[in-house]
Amino acid sequence: MANPKRRQSKSRQRLRQGANRWRAPVLKTCPECGTSVPGHVACPSCGYYKGRQVLNITAGE
Repeated sequence: MANPKRRQSKSRQRLRQGANRWRAPVLKTCPECGTSVPGHVACPSCGYYKGRQVLNITAGE
């Protein structure tokens, strides 16, 4: 098995490990109803995506 020739510096190690940190999900607001929705997802409360209705949501569900 291959071994590294040189030791990695602390700054390079921290750069590599920084990519694995937890990030909060980015939520957008639905322009139709104003609820928080993840990007590129149809709104679960009103059924709209990119200005048109793609899901049929009935009241009482």
